[in-house]
Amino acid sequence: MKLIFYIMKKFVPVFLGALVFFAVILNVVDLLMNLWKYISFQVPMNTVFKIMLLYVPKTVWYSIPLAILFASSYCLSELYANNELLALFASGISLFRFTLPMLVFSIVMTFGLFEFENRLVVNTYFQKTELQNTVLQQKSSSNNSNVAVISDGGKLIYFVREYNESQKRIFNVYLVFRNENKEFESVIYSSSGIWDENSECWDLKRPYQYDVDGKTLKSVKVSSELLKRVNEPCSTFRRDSVSIENVDVQNAKLYIDHLKRAGLPYNEELSQYYKKFAFPFVVFIVVFLSIGLTGKTKKNVLLMSLAFSISAAVLFYVTQMVTMLMAQYGYISALSGAWSPVVLFIIISIVLLFFART
Repeated sequence: MKLIFYIMKKFVPVFLGALVFFAVILNVVDLLMNLWKYISFQVPMNTVFKIMLLYVPKTVWYSIPLAILFASSYCLSELYANNELLALFASGISLFRFTLPMLVFSIVMTFGLFEFENRLVVNTYFQKTELQNTVLQQKSSSNNSNVAVISDGGKLIYFVREYNESQKRIFNVYLVFRNENKEFESVIYSSSGIWDENSECWDLKRPYQYDVDGKTLKSVKVSSELLKRVNEPCSTFRRDSVSIENVDVQNAKLYIDHLKRAGLPYNEELSQYYKKFAFPFVVFIVVFLSIGLTGKTKKNVLLMSLAFSISAAVLFYVTQMVTMLMAQYGYISALSGAWSPVVLFIIISIVLLFFART
């Protein structure tokens, strides 16, 4: 028990100090990158401060893996440089047993990091982005044009010339209805349609229906049953640039389902969705890595620990970037794109721990 308190007493203060340091650096970098824009648009100081405050949870989320890597590598290297680990090994205590509290702490932090992002980071970062875009006059329109949407399992296809977000209205609408075998049945044309909140479907203005009659189209009475099927929500037609990284897992899943219904590619979004679950494990990985590399140097402990922290983080992020790109273009599955770096670095950590001095 004394060993647990001893290692955590050394580890936790360094971790908290490094966390504050890296978070402040990231926030200052963001401020400097946008400073000339704030000056150009004469943004008040209190608004700039609010933007920085809303960015704090995101910077903390970014900094946790780097801070815990630095803290673990620095503490263990310092213990080795002072020959304290050698004394432990001589008394029959293995490296794994001594560092087990750090591993348990990292596992708790892994699940905590996921909940921290899902419940707080995505909301505050969205508010920060919205406020920043507003004061810098970078708001984008949700109106859209020339939209094609595959709905109802491929049995209904929408062709919409224009969509107006403020009016919840679509213009020059062609609706192609198909049967279970995806064979053409009917087409309905309307000059416009407005979203009916009560019935949760589109109210088409002066619709015209045409059915197949031999090899030609024949004008027929508009079927009320077909009109009831025209219920694709407004969000499908909206010009959205949704980033899966900046929404919680529930909204991310809804957006991916929307892409599937619309017949749009979703490999990139699905891999980003899986990454939300895989990325927090980087906290466990970096602690495992630092344990495996314990005792590699006794000189310049602070400098070497910092260099190792940055190098290992960059290597992991580059590997993850490559696998995510491969998943985006369909070379590997979305699940593999998100989780393969995690599995790879866990294996590397186990190998390093096996050959570490214990």
